[in-house]
Amino acid sequence: MTHFTQQTWKHWRLRQEDGGLAWLEIDCVDAAANTLSAEVMAEFAQVLDVLDARSPKALVIASGKAAGFIAGANIEEFTQLDSPSAARALVERGWSLFNRLAAVRYPTLALIRGHCLGGGLELALACRYRIAVDEPGTKLALPEVMLGIVPGWGGILRLPAMIGPAAALDMMLTGKGVDAKKAKRLGLVDDCVPLRVMESAARIMALSDAPPRKLPLQERVLRYAMNGPLRSKVADKARKQTAAKVSRDNYPAPFAIIDIWEKYEGNALAVPAGDPSSLEAIFASPTTKNLVRVFFLQERLKAFGKDSDFAPKHVHVVGAGVMGGDIAAVCALRGMRVTLQDQSVERIAPAIQRAAKLFERRYKGDARQVRFALDRLIPDPQGQGVPRADLIIEAIFENLEVKRSLFADLERRAKPEAVLATNTSSLRLEDIATVLQDPSRLVGIHFFNPVPMLPLVEVVQGEATDAAVLRRATGFVRAIDKLPLPVKSAPGFLVNAVLGPYMLEALRCVEEGRSPETVDAALVRFGMPIGPVELVDTVGLDIAVAAGKALAGEGATPPQRLLRLVEEGRLGRKSGEGYYRWVDGKAQKGEAGAAGPELAERILAPLLAAAERCVRDGVVADADLADAGVIFGTGFAPHTGGPLHYSRSRGKTRIGGDPVVAEGAPQTVTQE
Repeated sequence: MTHFTQQTWKHWRLRQEDGGLAWLEIDCVDAAANTLSAEVMAEFAQVLDVLDARSPKALVIASGKAAGFIAGANIEEFTQLDSPSAARALVERGWSLFNRLAAVRYPTLALIRGHCLGGGLELALACRYRIAVDEPGTKLALPEVMLGIVPGWGGILRLPAMIGPAAALDMMLTGKGVDAKKAKRLGLVDDCVPLRVMESAARIMALSDAPPRKLPLQERVLRYAMNGPLRSKVADKARKQTAAKVSRDNYPAPFAIIDIWEKYEGNALAVPAGDPSSLEAIFASPTTKNLVRVFFLQERLKAFGKDSDFAPKHVHVVGAGVMGGDIAAVCALRGMRVTLQDQSVERIAPAIQRAAKLFERRYKGDARQVRFALDRLIPDPQGQGVPRADLIIEAIFENLEVKRSLFADLERRAKPEAVLATNTSSLRLEDIATVLQDPSRLVGIHFFNPVPMLPLVEVVQGEATDAAVLRRATGFVRAIDKLPLPVKSAPGFLVNAVLGPYMLEALRCVEEGRSPETVDAALVRFGMPIGPVELVDTVGLDIAVAAGKALAGEGATPPQRLLRLVEEGRLGRKSGEGYYRWVDGKAQKGEAGAAGPELAERILAPLLAAAERCVRDGVVADADLADAGVIFGTGFAPHTGGPLHYSRSRGKTRIGGDPVVAEGAPQTVTQE
């Protein structure tokens, strides 16, 4: 085997086999994942210089890390850009370098194992061939839109040419990833292979001298037509679909992606500086800065639990309602053995049925994997799993005395080292723990509904909760791929504490004569994923009333219309009627009335005040964590950077007399 000895690079390793095939591995030093920093890109240019001088028979680009291929550009460097010209230089560097890679005279192949995101996928798209390794961690995506930016290194040019404009725009406008098998079906990769044969498959394909993959005839005809009026029609349809979800004022990046594809051949550098889709406009947008801030808030939540390797092999869940059943299903999905307890098998059966549907969706019809997951989820009406469980989660109805009785029994039967957790949303841990011989064992692990969809989990520390128990609970949350938010035991913790006053104020506006549609439209226009009145209907009006002070606030009473609807059995979505009439799970809405921004401001004000109070009272450690919790727990408009960051940007947030200091694509949330 011959080695290249001309250069030594920090982040790249180049070697050549006797047959002339060269292997280039990226392995960023002192980093868990590969990212395309300025230094990494400069070294890559040097590698291409060497290969231009001594062309190999073919080149395979792979990762030297098992953790993934390339996670994209270096976001830290992006935050340090201080001018539009610096942003333009960053884009031009990647655009030119990947164009150079695409033009080399020898065949190139990207061997993709693990995450291949953003600039990593744009590098792979510049290669002649791509092979993806068929394993759960492999994911290909252009998620730049989630950071408020656009794929500037060739993605908007090459992805539509490779898989067709419809599929490409869907990937770029949503930021959603595809696994190895779907990438093969789309034509994004040439092959999808098992791990054990990835190197031999790469070697064979790279040396095959096969022509680059072509689109099917129908797609080629469509692509030809895209140079005419059809291109504008596709772009207009994409704009209309995007505008139905977000506004250009709040989220300019997806509209810029469409414009760059339609008008500038996928080249962001060609957009004039005065255009709203220009790099200059994107760089200047507050949304871009705020979405990058949200990215780092998410990374901070992911860091919790890193000091714990606790991943229980056996989880016991008490309560097979929607919340408890879905908690059990998510644990089974992550490979844990789960026993699910309720009063009878009949009460558990609906949870198993929901779990089966979840497993079918997640495993994309792989019957073998679905069966394995179902085998891990065991109905247990007698609670026989309690003595064997490493973690026990209580998810029954909100009744203090019933919970106390349950935990007294669980403590007697559980292993001494087992973690005892409650999913309570409104009761204080201290009140539940009074019956325990060892109150330090009790921790709160508060999920949000729908559990499979919502990323946030509040990890609640009571006055007596042991630090080691708290670490294990946080480690468990990360083990099931959720975002843990440490909070102190207090009414409503963080998320319910801010949602309650927000929903109450919305219902007060309805009580005063505003239509539910008008109220909801005002908040959706602001950027919330769902209006507050529809949210109350989705939660359940009976639950909203039962939440008491968490909803109504100190000294307040629930609106009379809310009480009347509950008395009449009109409980919202689950009964078919509440503030709205519900058909097939959808609220039937009339026309919204006119409303200025002051309506949204009024309804948001109690939420902002509650978030400030949670920071001031130490429910969360700081304003950044409050913002993270409210964004990922309620879907609070991400483009604002979070409620306290939003207030601070308007000069209105003050905690303890001082302005909040906060350094700098969520989904619908319901509570149970």
